Amino acid sequence: MDPFLSKMIKVLPYLVIFTGVAALIFWIGYNPTRNFLPSEPGRDGFTEAGAIDENIIIGEQFEQFSTTQPAFREVWPRFRGSNSDNIYTSDIPLINSFNNQVPEILWEVEMGEGHAGAAIYEGLVYVLDYDEELRADMLRCFALDTGEEIWRRWYDVQIRRNHGMSRTVPAVTEDYILTIGPRGHVMCLDRETGDFLWGLDLEAEYNTEVPLWYTGQCPIIENGVAILAPGGDALMIGVDCATGNVIWETPNPGEWEMSHSSIMPFEFGGRKMYVYSASGGVAGIAADGQDAGKILWQTSQWNQPVIAASPVLMPDGKIFLTAGYGAGSMLLQLTENNGGFDLEVLKTFRPGEGMSSEQQTPILADGYMFGVLPKDARTLRNQMVCVRPEDPTEIVWSSGPTARFGLGPFILADGKFYLLDDDATLVIIQKSTTGYVELDRVKLFDGHDAWGPLAIADGFMVLRDADRMVCIDIRRN
Repeated sequence: MDPFLSKMIKVLPYLVIFTGVAALIFWIGYNPTRNFLPSEPGRDGFTEAGAIDENIIIGEQFEQFSTTQPAFREVWPRFRGSNSDNIYTSDIPLINSFNNQVPEILWEVEMGEGHAGAAIYEGLVYVLDYDEELRADMLRCFALDTGEEIWRRWYDVQIRRNHGMSRTVPAVTEDYILTIGPRGHVMCLDRETGDFLWGLDLEAEYNTEVPLWYTGQCPIIENGVAILAPGGDALMIGVDCATGNVIWETPNPGEWEMSHSSIMPFEFGGRKMYVYSASGGVAGIAADGQDAGKILWQTSQWNQPVIAASPVLMPDGKIFLTAGYGAGSMLLQLTENNGGFDLEVLKTFRPGEGMSSEQQTPILADGYMFGVLPKDARTLRNQMVCVRPEDPTEIVWSSGPTARFGLGPFILADGKFYLLDDDATLVIIQKSTTGYVELDRVKLFDGHDAWGPLAIADGFMVLRDADRMVCIDIRRN
């Protein structure tokens, strides 16, 4: 053997060791942020409470385009519909398949990047947009059947892109429209005219800590009262929609913060309440009576950093909670006890051990719970599953490895699930408690991050991806 080659073979292990040690020392001593400027309030145009030099006048500007009043009567008036269950109930039969063709898009509009879904009220579509050119939160009103823009009301506010901006669904009643913007600006309008009634800055008034990906909490209106969960100085508040006066406030001694989850109305044990999964814990708040706003029950055993899905509330007092990023799920049992309530944790489990969700809230129907598992659910990742609510770890069926879905929304209507995948592929799935039955699927358009909640009224479906909203007719001929 060549003497030089022989010598190199002998020293090669020492070279490898020396190189490894040198790399380790470099890795330990390397500071990837050494050239970064310190993060100081105001350096990027924002302070801890919001943007500097801003004079935000909520609801300041308005423009009317038309006086059209479509002749429709159905409503999808808030996040997850009238009953907060994400089930569309109507006598209108809906399509079972696409008949080998892409459904006609009746209308589409460009949106600021985001995932805010629509509310529909008697032929009018309401969506909270973020206009990136004007840098403004903008409530827009469209005709359901034609997409004609009727009016818009907006206010200037600086929002930095972070996986989109607007994420919330308005709450609409016969009299009022209520919105929450990305940075916690609440706006209440007269529904018929779009006239501004009042506004509320949750950051300024309640020291609300806006969540990482901006406000995802969708507001509700009950009996003319706006129900909001600011966190900070008050866990929850009730505001008179007519006047803007705060009727009640729920104390927040645990300093729980606003999550991306939304408030769910619930009636159990003879009490109406609002259930909210905050960042810090979950609680039931009295909805009416002399003690409206009082905490009826609470637990900090459910404390996750990122919560998007809302609580699933069951008639027997079971409450299902879930979150993404490895949090898994928890099943609670609420029991009425001499006018009060006892709360028991029945089960906690990790992703892959049963039902869990990163973003969308599971649907409870016919005594079963349906949902799409997150990407960290092991071999069942991104599959649609059906479980028994009394034991969400018992999976009745899954869609299988060839039918995986992303973070997109789904809705139950006419005995079928309509599920929108991330890339704007719409899938029709038969509601079944025995197995996964896919009826059809079609790619509606070249979309991405199609995560906004679906809305259906009078047989028209309004859906969106990250930067456009479209309407299709899903009525069966």
